[in-house]
Amino acid sequence: MDRISRFINNKKQDKITLVKIQPSINSMREGEEVLYNHPNGMLMRYRKQNGRLWSSSMTNNGNMIVDKKLTTNRLEYENSFVHYTTYIHNFEEDIGTSKYYLPWTGSAERDDMDFATSGFVSPFKMTLKKIIIRCDNLDASDDVRIRLETQDDDATEDIVATATYDVSEVGAVSSYNNFELHTSDFDNSPTVSSGKKTGLSIQASSNITTATAYFWITSIWKTFIEI
Repeated sequence: MDRISRFINNKKQDKITLVKIQPSINSMREGEEVLYNHPNGMLMRYRKQNGRLWSSSMTNNGNMIVDKKLTTNRLEYENSFVHYTTYIHNFEEDIGTSKYYLPWTGSAERDDMDFATSGFVSPFKMTLKKIIIRCDNLDASDDVRIRLETQDDDATEDIVATATYDVSEVGAVSSYNNFELHTSDFDNSPTVSSGKKTGLSIQASSNITTATAYFWITSIWKTFIEI
């Protein structure tokens, strides 16, 4: 090997070993570096230094995954992000078996979406993840239906998805106890697109209230925000 070839060869970086088992502090020597294809799709580089195991992630598509806590002094979104939004729908009513639309602001429930409190224009695509219901004066236990509804360019409510709290399957409803419905409980995806006039309605199968009752209701939405 001539002098130039030896010089080039000495400049080459030693190849880092690709391992098949995720490294641990006990499996590596001090100063050793290895690569590992993580199940999350990231290529990870590990190094044991000063008795501690260090790692960094590499990506081939710009996506990054943080397995644990992310701490930053400033976080600014420039394009899009997913956020979870909470809405309060508290009201006071003897609902009987009537269908009522939950308020998005204030505490006035209505029997249709054509009121200031019962309709909400979704600013982004949104998916209902969970709705929590609590009442102070239930006189009976029966199924309760929650419907996600929208209006197009008219005053007609279109049902997007329906979820039923079925007391025969999940247990009775009672005063001062929470009962919940989740995304998976709906018969269709409880998702509305950006710009949709949206409403949530509640209806019981029988008279679970025979007098005015307070309902405390909270909904949690997965919101796909586009800047």
